[in-house]
Amino acid sequence: MVLVVGPAILLLLGPAARPVGGLVALVGLLLLVPPFIAYRTTEFGVTNKRVIIKTGFIRRHTLELLLRQVEAISVDQSLTGRLLGFGSLTLTGTGGVREVFHRVVNPLEFRRQIQGQTA
Repeated sequence: MVLVVGPAILLLLGPAARPVGGLVALVGLLLLVPPFIAYRTTEFGVTNKRVIIKTGFIRRHTLELLLRQVEAISVDQSLTGRLLGFGSLTLTGTGGVREVFHRVVNPLEFRRQIQGQTA
């Protein structure tokens, strides 16, 4: 938020502050690149037999868990996460498999999809 409002204020102050505002805006845009890449390279899927989650661009992490092996699904959302529709998802499976995925878009819907396939 500061990286968006700050440059706008600096640009409005006049010509002397414009280089600083441009620099702050550039830094803000550069800070948005890694989350954008993570968002675009993450895949979540539920079939009638398994849950498949793939994350990462250069370093790929894949979880493929049979639905009959899913023991628990936990969703954690902060106030900001509830307002913006994201949260952390924890899948626990048989054999000690426990995977946590952060910043999942609409985690309650994903949990509902898994529970709908297991019912």
